[in-house]
Amino acid sequence: MTREEGLALLRAHNRDESHMRHALAVEAAMRHMARAMGGDEEVWGLAGLLHDLDWEECPDRHGEACVKWLEEAGVDREIIRAVQAHAFELTGVEPVTPMEKVLYGVDELTGFVMAVALVRPSRSLADLEVKSLKKKWKDKAFARGVDRSVIERGAEMLEMPLERLMEEVVAALRPVESQLGLGGE
Repeated sequence: MTREEGLALLRAHNRDESHMRHALAVEAAMRHMARAMGGDEEVWGLAGLLHDLDWEECPDRHGEACVKWLEEAGVDREIIRAVQAHAFELTGVEPVTPMEKVLYGVDELTGFVMAVALVRPSRSLADLEVKSLKKKWKDKAFARGVDRSVIERGAEMLEMPLERLMEEVVAALRPVESQLGLGGE
């Protein structure tokens, strides 16, 4: 599957612009981490792009409802498994490969990073530092929908300090911030 075909499949099942932006953010993080870890950037990017394919239509079966759609579209099995593993708590498919662990770790973190950027005067990632993320991290009322324990488990799975994972995600999102609705226009 090409990226364009992946985007078309994603758009066929997702209409909310915030979900599309989230998919693009996770795709960017996955591509960045693939480059850093020696993974296949195209495969990892598609896993990130398609990870929430069924979220709008089947939130009660998230990570499972989309399997049929992905198989019918000819998506590689390793991507399908990564999509299932990112929703480990719902699907029971445990992240075991580096790609699966990264997807599990960056999914919620991209949302947190974007939320922090949106409350900054610049609304940008260009001047966002990990210390700002850590400050907001401690404020449990901020971005309360972000499951911090999932992010922490993802960093543990990757054997990476949380601060480093945050740093990597910020670096990954900076080049695509305008596509994410961030930064000056």
